[in-house]
Amino acid sequence: MSKESSVGGWIGAMLVVLAVVAAGAYLAHKAAHPGTLETADMPATPASVSASATTSLIQHPITQADAPAGASTTPLPALDDSDASVAAALAALAGGGDLRALLLPQQVITRIVATIDTLPRHALGTLMLPLRTPNGRFATTEIDGQTVISSQNAARYAPYMQIVDSVDPKALVAWYVHAYPLFQEAYRQLGYPKGYFNDRLIVVIDNLLATPTLAQPAALTQSGPFHVYADPALASLSAGQRLLLRVGPVNEAKLKAKLRLIRAQLTAQALPAARLSAKTVE
Repeated sequence: MSKESSVGGWIGAMLVVLAVVAAGAYLAHKAAHPGTLETADMPATPASVSASATTSLIQHPITQADAPAGASTTPLPALDDSDASVAAALAALAGGGDLRALLLPQQVITRIVATIDTLPRHALGTLMLPLRTPNGRFATTEIDGQTVISSQNAARYAPYMQIVDSVDPKALVAWYVHAYPLFQEAYRQLGYPKGYFNDRLIVVIDNLLATPTLAQPAALTQSGPFHVYADPALASLSAGQRLLLRVGPVNEAKLKAKLRLIRAQLTAQALPAARLSAKTVE
């Protein structure tokens, strides 16, 4: 079985979806089959985007005037020179979680943006993982003759969940608003020269929050070296939703609760919508 596609890394993107989910970020790798739970390692290069020009409305604009009380006024570094300061800020936001041990130190903002942008898609394409992958191997078990994800699998994500538990949504959003120009620049460099990253972030959060809550572990089936969901409805979920399901119901509930708080903070910063000619994908 190949090294997993980093739900932990994703939990840490979602964390960084938290911080922008900014306190850690996960997921990167290419899905070998639709609905796969395991994915093959891919090189750390930005996704190649096929975009079509559309006219888009900025739904959730962010400006420095929106910064919450107490937000930093320190001048931002250039994107290419931002790794040290961003890593330090995220480590501080992570509180009791040891984010520095998990965070990949190069191209931090770019990796976060690339990871977040891909989560609502069905296939992952080529991504840039911002966090190190969880220790151990993906664990399954047999229940009533069906292969399902083992409840022991959730323990692998404990270091990432410690960060999730420690993150203060208000502090995360304050930092994100201050650092937003870096996220916007990275998003444009990713292949959206007229796109708006904060709108994409809200789309991603909403997609993750729409992940179904399962009453019981979902059956898996073997597809070559990979496990895939046997239920076509689950196999058709977005990459982010499929990954959210595999962290275990307790972790999933915690992540959704934190994302709701982050979303509420982000949308509270919104100004009246403005027109934008944007390149979008989906």
